[in-house]
Amino acid sequence: MAINSVVKAELESGEMGTTQIANDVIAVIAGLAATEVRGVSDMSGGLAGGIAERLGRKNLSKGVKVDVSPDERQCTIDLSIIAEYGYRIPEVASDIQESVKRAIEGMTGLEVTAVNVNVLGIAFKEEHDEEPKERVR
Repeated sequence: MAINSVVKAELESGEMGTTQIANDVIAVIAGLAATEVRGVSDMSGGLAGGIAERLGRKNLSKGVKVDVSPDERQCTIDLSIIAEYGYRIPEVASDIQESVKRAIEGMTGLEVTAVNVNVLGIAFKEEHDEEPKERVR
């Protein structure tokens, strides 16, 4: 594991010690907040995310990159999503930005300075026939 993936955001320092939140935890919060937005079909994690899913592991931080500032008080989030066909992409992106910012700031206390949304594809809903077709024999 690369050293950058274990960098932690230090939040509170008190008489009892410090509280730290790993970047992976922030990424999971961002990913869950983004997938709850209407118009988001899925997160796009690229090749590594696809391999993990094929192995039966759900990657909740798929498609999320977290950068924490050197002072460990602010962060920026980069999200890669697959949008659902039929939704206005600028509205979906705006809703994602608000949802992710609210979730991270509310749960971690970090200030979110930017939420960058990258739309990498469009998902089309499969249309199912109402009546099954008869087999030709």
